[in-house]
Amino acid sequence: MERKYEHIFFDLDRTLWHFDENSRKVLGDIYHKFHLYKYIDLPDDFISVYEIINEELWTLYRNGKIAKENLRSERFHQTLLKFKNNNEPLADEIGTYYVDNSPLQTILLPFAIDVLEHLKGRYQMHIITNGFEEIQLIKLNNSKIEHYFDQVIFSEKVGVKKPHPLIFKQAIKGAGATFENSLMIGDDFYADICGAQRVKMDSIYFNYNKTVHNYKIDREINCLSELFEIL
Repeated sequence: MERKYEHIFFDLDRTLWHFDENSRKVLGDIYHKFHLYKYIDLPDDFISVYEIINEELWTLYRNGKIAKENLRSERFHQTLLKFKNNNEPLADEIGTYYVDNSPLQTILLPFAIDVLEHLKGRYQMHIITNGFEEIQLIKLNNSKIEHYFDQVIFSEKVGVKKPHPLIFKQAIKGAGATFENSLMIGDDFYADICGAQRVKMDSIYFNYNKTVHNYKIDREINCLSELFEIL
């Protein structure tokens, strides 16, 4: 990557904010608070089933197949159904608890703060996220990283989700940047990397799980600390 960058665009969940660890903490709390142990043997059983269902429903949401209100309650309803519990009011209550408490968590990916400190003042930094605006703002504020970013671009406001080119074009326009002097960093190959590729924007694939793949990418990192040598 020889290009001189002036703007760095980050994804938020699973790139800076440790979505998986934060989510699992709240799900563990839910298991005990709502007495799910009465019919689910272990917290990990509940969490593993939920994560599969949540990912399936998020895919539908990204593709515009379901609304966010349906996503929030249905993921817990379907999870409880897997354990033969068809209690929709309970699923709704759990869904509300999760949405209220998940963004309050503050676990970041390793070296996130160090990298942001390293980049601060050298680049203008921005976030492009498909997450819900009211939730993502709480995450940024509670994690004390919101001050690093000049702008946060929400798919809800733009009207399309990554990888749609429009959200990247809006982000570039809002930043007063160009695709040539900008770099996208994210963990989701389809949303972040393919999205950047569609507008001919350089990108770094943050493959923190070291998933084996044959994706066509500009560059890959497995830990944010690798950015010290790149940027």
